[in-house]
Amino acid sequence: MLLAEEVQHNGAQGNGQGKVSSPDCEQDRDLLDAYSRAVIEAADHISPAVVNIEVRHREGWRGGRQGEGSGSGFVYAPDGFVLTNSHVVHGVNQISVTLSDGRVFEAQLIGDDPGTDLAVIRIPATGLAIASLGDSQRIRVGQLVVAIGNPYGFQTTVTAGVVSALGRTLRSRSGRLIENVIQTDAALNPGNSGGPLVTVNGEVIGVNTAIILQAQGMCFAIGSNTAQDVAFQLMKDGRIRRSFIGISGQTVPVPRRIVRHYQLPKETAVQVISVEEGSPAACTGVREGDVIISFGSQSVAAVDDLHRFLTLDRIGTRVQITVIRRTEKLVIEIVPVEKGS
Repeated sequence: MLLAEEVQHNGAQGNGQGKVSSPDCEQDRDLLDAYSRAVIEAADHISPAVVNIEVRHREGWRGGRQGEGSGSGFVYAPDGFVLTNSHVVHGVNQISVTLSDGRVFEAQLIGDDPGTDLAVIRIPATGLAIASLGDSQRIRVGQLVVAIGNPYGFQTTVTAGVVSALGRTLRSRSGRLIENVIQTDAALNPGNSGGPLVTVNGEVIGVNTAIILQAQGMCFAIGSNTAQDVAFQLMKDGRIRRSFIGISGQTVPVPRRIVRHYQLPKETAVQVISVEEGSPAACTGVREGDVIISFGSQSVAAVDDLHRFLTLDRIGTRVQITVIRRTEKLVIEIVPVEKGS
């Protein structure tokens, strides 16, 4: 009897038919099943809205589906509006969009904003499956996310990962800093640009935009809140309106004696390198060599601060800028105008 019990016990631990799963194994399997279900459900929900974009530049095709003339996007509104990256469609003269069901349309560029690397295009189709934008302010580090796109032309490729960090800044191709960028380790490759980054509920919380080629698992997406604001303006005006004062500058250290004397909160500021003729800065007496230390009530420590402060609501609104000229502190009133006007 003892021998039989011992054999039965050993059989249960071996590879025979009497194998019994431990509670830990069952729990691990349940967790993996839950993870798989989450990814599958997110992919099923969002995939019909994801599109493949191919572009023709003025000099001709820059490569087919595997070239740099392709990218991704997603249908943002049922009447044919598609959100993608600016760098996918900027400067092109022909845009071709392939839907998930295989239909192909020529698209019109509604507007693009290199400053945020976002663009809106439109195809002549209605009743399309759309992707819903979520609130990128509500996501958390460690949260599961799914990226869908068309890397190297392989349509509707799904990768999964987690939110690695929030509040990153990323330099756009125009030189402007994009703020509140999401960092993720969901694998991206060339062709993923413009595709959606979604939660397990299928809500878009980012537009995939960049990878660091020398690194592994470092990918970035423009937050959905930024995307929503930019898309609204592009659909309304075809461009992003920003204010402008007419200077070029560079970030410089402020001498310590100046910092101490004026009790400045920052040890860097923006030195004016040039002033555009006829601009608000020129008309109000801003000079080359002036060091801008504040804009309104906000301190200026870098050129990117000025970019951030020169928003749409500053157009036509009088604001005080504080500069150091040699060793003298001056307050100059200036009225920003719309960029390009």
